[in-house]
Amino acid sequence: MMAIRLVQLRDAEGTRRVAAVDDTGAATLVDGVDRVHALALAAIDAGQSLGDAVSARAGAPVDLNAAAREGRLLAPIDHDDPAHLSMTGTGLTHLGSAEGRDKMHQPASGGAMTDSMRMFNMGLEGGKPATGEPGVQPEWFYKGDGSCLVGPGAPLVSPEFALDGSEEPEIAGIYIIDRDGNPRRLGYALANEFSDHIVERGNYLWLAHSKLRPAALGPELLIGDLPDDVRGTSRIVRDGAVLWEKPFLSGEANMSHSIANLEHHHFKYGLFRRPGDIHVHFLGTATLSFADGIETREGDVFEVEAAPFTMPVRNPLARAEPAPVTVTPL
Repeated sequence: MMAIRLVQLRDAEGTRRVAAVDDTGAATLVDGVDRVHALALAAIDAGQSLGDAVSARAGAPVDLNAAAREGRLLAPIDHDDPAHLSMTGTGLTHLGSAEGRDKMHQPASGGAMTDSMRMFNMGLEGGKPATGEPGVQPEWFYKGDGSCLVGPGAPLVSPEFALDGSEEPEIAGIYIIDRDGNPRRLGYALANEFSDHIVERGNYLWLAHSKLRPAALGPELLIGDLPDDVRGTSRIVRDGAVLWEKPFLSGEANMSHSIANLEHHHFKYGLFRRPGDIHVHFLGTATLSFADGIETREGDVFEVEAAPFTMPVRNPLARAEPAPVTVTPL
């Protein structure tokens, strides 16, 4: 069965459009909608699958290579009200993911087993329950709302107070909440879940602070199931040359938790089941340049690529100007 990928873009006149891409790379416009969010709601209302909704709205061919060259590709999901898009994630979910985290937290543990390693071991033992019942809950974090979502080619802006800005190559699950409050998975996107690892290394209780950063998605939303074995490459390019490069793995064959278990422990909270909302949920990684001693700097370009996605996540690193905050009584 041919896979379908959805892409959001602006046409040559600047109008938002949705396109569907098949395995051959051929892309056609999806008529009648300007956002994947609207397409998903229309499919739900019509009792269709997302794939059937795309087929029913097949339009004219579109040149995505030209759109990419001209900077007209958008993130593959968004919401017209950014407050109704939540970015969240899970950590210590992949085989090998505890190694880098354990190195960060080991000095403070005095040689004892770190909480990170305990959490990882819990996932190994109970993250993939065979019975279909919920397994052990994973580490969970909040990243931000839709205003923190970065599209293709746009800079990942690190706050001026940040101590580090480093990549995390991941897969993100993309979801919409239907009108009855039920989570519906639209598919998956390739992602860079950008973080501040120096802050996290300082104290693992600062993990929440380290995650309040932007994050980037690749151009494609893969409809359907994620392959069990996803293999890709993460790299950093500095001044036109590769500074660091390493393979990364994802998919359930390389994970200590099932995706269904991660989904359950996110959507079990009623506040994440508000009708019409979009959720971008990062599924974790085991590969970090920070663990190899890389110190990033402004102008570095992060690149993440992996099949079955055909286009990479590529974003430069930038730093925000100081923005003092003063709280005054009212």
